[in-house]
Amino acid sequence: MEAPAASPSPGSQPSASPQVEMKMPAPTASPSPGATGQMKGTEGMPEMPMRPTDSSSLLVMSGNQMGVNVGAASEKNVMWIGQMASGTSWQPASSSMYMYDKMAGGWLLMLHYNLVTGINRQGGPRGVTKFESANWLMPMAFHRVGKGTLALRGMFSFEPFTFPPGGSPLLFQTGETYKGRPLIDRQHPHDLFMELSAQYTLALGERGTWFAYFGYPGEPALGPSALMHRQSASENPSATLSHHLQDSTHISFGVLTTGFTYRWLKLEGSIFNGREPDESRYNFDAHRWNSRSARLSVAPNDNWSLQVSYGFLRSPEASEPDTDIRRATASVHYTRPINGGNWASSFIWGRNHTSSPGEIRNLNGYTFESTVNFRDKNYLYTRLELVDKNELLRATDRALLGIKDNHPSFRIGAYTFGGARDIWNTGRASFAIGSDLTVYSKPAILDRIYGSNPVSWKLFLRIRPGKMDMTTHGVHGTHGSMSNGEEKKPEQP
Repeated sequence: MEAPAASPSPGSQPSASPQVEMKMPAPTASPSPGATGQMKGTEGMPEMPMRPTDSSSLLVMSGNQMGVNVGAASEKNVMWIGQMASGTSWQPASSSMYMYDKMAGGWLLMLHYNLVTGINRQGGPRGVTKFESANWLMPMAFHRVGKGTLALRGMFSFEPFTFPPGGSPLLFQTGETYKGRPLIDRQHPHDLFMELSAQYTLALGERGTWFAYFGYPGEPALGPSALMHRQSASENPSATLSHHLQDSTHISFGVLTTGFTYRWLKLEGSIFNGREPDESRYNFDAHRWNSRSARLSVAPNDNWSLQVSYGFLRSPEASEPDTDIRRATASVHYTRPINGGNWASSFIWGRNHTSSPGEIRNLNGYTFESTVNFRDKNYLYTRLELVDKNELLRATDRALLGIKDNHPSFRIGAYTFGGARDIWNTGRASFAIGSDLTVYSKPAILDRIYGSNPVSWKLFLRIRPGKMDMTTHGVHGTHGSMSNGEEKKPEQP
């Protein structure tokens, strides 16, 4: 989820909570007496009052940012929606938001979707051209329960129906299987059920929280925010080649996470099923919860978030049941609101230490990605990757190249440059057209398989809710809202 730019008061970082890219105007209401605090503005903006926006004070507003109170109304203990990312991860609070919202009884309901469809052309001897669609649908709901706040989230994808058989063509990609064989040069589709989760957050004083998260499927506390949630990757329709070294656990059929937050710091741990989803993309997998992870996240201000994490994955690949992975990751995310848009960048490192009988391997993946939105409708993006791959060659390929090692490792580089432009905004949906180009670096020995200089490109149409801009449209002026009513100005303290 991506969220609007604004600044919480010092020490008012949100507790862990799920997130999706959404668009959200606030519901109408007057603030309750005594619930108005002062919030620091963004990039020179004046201080803005924090105020509840409904009679139960579940939702609060500060400038161009909104959040959800943890339990009873509080001036400081607020989960800022912009900081909520996949699973329980954090991203910068100033991220942009694309969503619909509605207040229904004591519930705050949200909806995000993203549809990318177009032509995918992968170059070189192993490349093919396919028409395909990457997509997902994400509903969310918040409700006060007892002294805490309950968050429910679902995530669904129709890629099992809209991807070509065997997955989306993607040169040098590996991971998971199709018809019992390892996928090579293909990105697997996401499952129909990507996430069904519940999180309960309880306030510990004014600046701390304890939370518990359960997902089936869900995402453990391991790695950065999953790629479809990162604003730095919001316009790029392709998965990272480092996906299975960084954030591949974002669909795990069985996750339990618990942890604590204090101001800008979060420490959490998970037990989960570490097995990758199987080839049946419509069912619910059942495996032992014998994997574990821990993550430390820091969000020093609205524009930065950082994490380090470590996890043990028991038998993640069905094709190699005797292989375990110890994964370490670190990431830095930066998001900066600019005039008429937003600039978001991420640097991510992931390392798999794999161990199987008689063999130990270490693989590293480095990803830099950046997206700038300028003059409201325009987007430029890039992704630069260096990643170690040791599953690119089948037995026939190794024989052709005279390689006897069953898992030869190669350092692959992929460099993507692209752009998109909103061509039609209806007030409830945004339609954009985009394209990108990818070139590669690789060892010369692979030229007989991939060609000397393969080049890949995509041409696509993207549809999602329009971008929220409360500073332009007012609290209720944001088009795309499922709420009705007129804005009521906050009372002065």
